Formats: sequence, structure tokens, C-alpha cells
Amino acid sequence: MQAKTLIRTIKMSPRKMRAVANIVRGRQVEPALATLDAMPKKAARIIAKAVRSAAANAEDLSGGEVDFDQLRIDRITIDGGPMIKRWMPRSMGRANRINHRTSHLAVVLSDEA
Repeated sequence: MQAKTLIRTIKMSPRKMRAVANIVRGRQVEPALATLDAMPKKAARIIAKAVRSAAANAEDLSGGEVDFDQLRIDRITIDGGPMIKRWMPRSMGRANRINHRTSHLAVVLSDEA
């Protein structure tokens, strides 16, 4: 059985989120959450929230009979979202564009080995 969660348009660049996601990819849910809770990064809080949501979805799909010891992170993907474009004034009447990058996060939990 697979349970998934999708969080869209997170105001953080995909590069920063992928560094945290690579640490917990393929691990079981409980050790992954313990690792994420101990990390001092903003992306760790967001990913932990998504993993908890996917675990709740797994419990709901199975009718409350899910074994959390068998549940592991099957896939975790971070894709780029829409860019928020802003302009910063520079000298001599010029302007530079600033791209505020956003991310889409998808977490898939599975109980198969």
C-alpha cells in the first residue's frame, strides 16, 4: 500500500530542499522524523510535516491498521515551482531581476519491502 502527500508552491528554492530530502530518502518513517526534528533547517520542518501527513494518509487508507514500523519513505521528490520575479534598482538607471524560487514537494510512503 502506498500513501502520498503533495505540497505545492513552498517559498524555498528546490536546491535548499533537496539537500535535506536526500538525507531521509529511503529511510523508515520514525528514524527519518527523528532526524528531521533534530535538523536546524527550515526545509527539515516542511519535509517532516509532509511525512507526518503522508503517514496519516496511510493510516486513513488502511482503516487504522497500518504498521508504522514497516512504513518507509519510498519516494521524495522536490520539483521547481513558479518563480516570483522582482526587480532591484542598480546604479545608472539599470535594474537587475531577482528570482524568488518556489518548490513542489511530493512524498510517497510504502509498506512494501
